Amino acid sequence: MSTATLTQTGTKGHFTNGQAWIPAQENLIEVHSPLDGTLLGAVPVGTPSTIDQVVENASTAFKSWSKTPLKERVQVLFRFKTLLEKHLTELADLIQLENGKTWPEAKAEIDKGIEVLEFATSLPQIWDDQILEVSSGVNCQYERYPIGVVLSIAPFNFPAMVPMWTIPIAIGCGNAFILKPSELVPLTAVRLGELFSEAGLPPGVFNVVHGQRETTEYLIDHPGIQALSFVGSTKVARLVYQRASSLGKKALALGGAKNHLVVVPDADPEITAKNVIASAMGCAGQRCMAASVLILVGDTGNILDQIIAEARKIRVGEELGAVISPAAKTRIEGYIDRAEAAGYKILVDGRGANVAGKENGTYVGPTLIEGVPAGAECACDEIFGPVLSIIQVNTLDEAIAIENSNPYGNAASIYTTSGAVARYFSERASSGMVGVNIGVPVPREPFSFGGWNDSKFGHGDITGMDGVRFWTKLKKITTKWTASAAQNWMS
Repeated sequence: MSTATLTQTGTKGHFTNGQAWIPAQENLIEVHSPLDGTLLGAVPVGTPSTIDQVVENASTAFKSWSKTPLKERVQVLFRFKTLLEKHLTELADLIQLENGKTWPEAKAEIDKGIEVLEFATSLPQIWDDQILEVSSGVNCQYERYPIGVVLSIAPFNFPAMVPMWTIPIAIGCGNAFILKPSELVPLTAVRLGELFSEAGLPPGVFNVVHGQRETTEYLIDHPGIQALSFVGSTKVARLVYQRASSLGKKALALGGAKNHLVVVPDADPEITAKNVIASAMGCAGQRCMAASVLILVGDTGNILDQIIAEARKIRVGEELGAVISPAAKTRIEGYIDRAEAAGYKILVDGRGANVAGKENGTYVGPTLIEGVPAGAECACDEIFGPVLSIIQVNTLDEAIAIENSNPYGNAASIYTTSGAVARYFSERASSGMVGVNIGVPVPREPFSFGGWNDSKFGHGDITGMDGVRFWTKLKKITTKWTASAAQNWMS
């Protein structure tokens, strides 16, 4: 932990007009570290009057920011990128403190956020205003305009990366932005605001409002907010999308997942074993792209043996971080308890994990459950922890049928050395992101992030050009000039 990080803990306010703000009348939410239970600080709970003021600040800022030339707007993003790189160690420390993931994982999410930021700095080169002469003397053109004040509701599992999916593109497009971070990880969001101010972003363009369900609902309903994104569980994503769209707002809500990894007999055993475990256990399984179900096709016992060996190598507290809260630990271990009671075999058991010196931390170790039927609870629910359910089938078509039957559609991957098998699976998997020998098939920018089915509500993806389209609106202009029009009052 760096000394710089310690200065970022403590009571942190909302962030608006370029500075922190703690209204006197608001209650505080305590923030505890999952690593060891330490109290890190507190943030205020946003009330309607606070939200009204933040939206007013953002609306005022939007008037001038939206008229700032695009090339000037992205200069702020270039400076912000430099500051993120300068403070990368500090930010990774802070993410590790409030989220509980390992330090390399914390750094990796900042790196991914910077990748989206780099895409946003290219907006002047990819901005797709178009003009075409559609008939003699008649031109049609369209121009992109920012929407206004927009909102992003972010989850706990990626305090920097998920907000960075939306912030740079939305701001680069000329919008004023309000971030509602999870109350479990609010400190990183405030630090991002401070760095934006240092980068020269005008006051009110980027804002942070803290709070829980009531705060979020008031933000969604606020008439001053024109568009919003959400990342979280499918149950809440569906409700957020329905609520926002019923109010006529542009909304994109990303939900949960139950990602399936399929292993066929010709897969490379060593590469497969390492990659499967990295996918399932990385970020303690708390990511919507984590492997959750492993489907073994045919005779793959030798590969399973290596997967078990890889899982047993993991040192909890070093290669595997904490889960977010005591409630999450109890919920995850409950799934393992019920799987054992149902007669499934616990090959590797992560219950009761402890880390010396961090006895108050919330840890669950790597867990592999064998003999799981396709319809079992642990094979269907999004557990959101380091738990991998293993299903055995005879054919690839059986595996594909199981993957297709799950209601989610974020990711699916296959492990094979056969190009024909890879193509067969890729064409039939019911997922928005497919991997071949890659257990976390997150696209690199400019390829966009987004799932199918119950993993997404709304249209388009959240990054790449789809992000640009989401955070803008089109104006179509048709013009006709005739020879007589050249004769005007000045003639």
